[in-house]
Amino acid sequence: MSLISAGKEYPVGLSIVVPVYRGAATVGALVEALSALRPEGGIEIVLVNDGSPDNSGDVCRALQQSATVPLTYIEHARNFGEHNAVMTGLRHARGAYVITMDDDLQNPPEEVIRLYDHARLGNFDVVYTRYAVKEHEGWRNLGSAFANWVADQLMDKPKGLYLSSFRCMSALAVAEVVKYRGPYPYVDGLLMQVTQRLDSIEVKHFARAEGRSNYTMRRLIRLWMNLATNFSVLPLRMAILAGVGMGVLGLLAALYVIIEGMMGHTPSGWASLMTVTLLIAGVQFLILGVLGEYVGRSFMSANGKPQGVVREVLPARDEERAP
Repeated sequence: MSLISAGKEYPVGLSIVVPVYRGAATVGALVEALSALRPEGGIEIVLVNDGSPDNSGDVCRALQQSATVPLTYIEHARNFGEHNAVMTGLRHARGAYVITMDDDLQNPPEEVIRLYDHARLGNFDVVYTRYAVKEHEGWRNLGSAFANWVADQLMDKPKGLYLSSFRCMSALAVAEVVKYRGPYPYVDGLLMQVTQRLDSIEVKHFARAEGRSNYTMRRLIRLWMNLATNFSVLPLRMAILAGVGMGVLGLLAALYVIIEGMMGHTPSGWASLMTVTLLIAGVQFLILGVLGEYVGRSFMSANGKPQGVVREVLPARDEERAP
């Protein structure tokens, strides 16, 4: 079953891209639930095993053979990160619309049709999901809130739009996003560069069915760095402002010392000198760190650091099999 969208014919109406990491216990139930859906134009599933250390690969291979809908299995040679895995999946998706979602069943599969229909019937390029209640740990919710605040400051996106990994994208948006070949992709940042035809809907959010979140504080910080340095020069401009601010502060301090000396007072001594010295040194190292991050990422990109290395691809069988 094919679907015609924007004058083009696509082999399938909806592709579901799922990055898999430590998902052996949940990905089977997810595929089963998704296979029961009947979206306009048909459905396909793309599973990307991002170097998972458990037996997710074996589970996904078995699903590729037994699935009742077309299912493509892709395996990364090592762990590259969620956004890198999503980019690999998007390159293999064939749908007129593509939904990305996690493998942990926190996003209920029954919301997929609502999300797809909202994007398709509303002619949106990207539709995000938002949650009335998020069933994450407290620190994770704070991290997500901070990441969205940073995105508000750095990216050309509608203020307050919640950026979720459970999103629906048109084939147009996907085609533009996958042109990015750099080693540090941030899918939402790429989408903001492509289109402003955006919307969001509220969906349910469940607690994890198994295990713990694969996102650690270290992974969240790396995600924030990708956002801050790949899609904005604002950190560099802030470094300039910090330098100007310290210059003004130094000038005011010099005037204060001159006036103090002219009034016959002994200028403030070692404590104030060390305070100013440490303050200036701290700002200088901060500026050097920001510059170093930009230079380092440019160096890694120029040296061809891969966005993802695909070890294995098991292509989908286009014919649907009865359950």
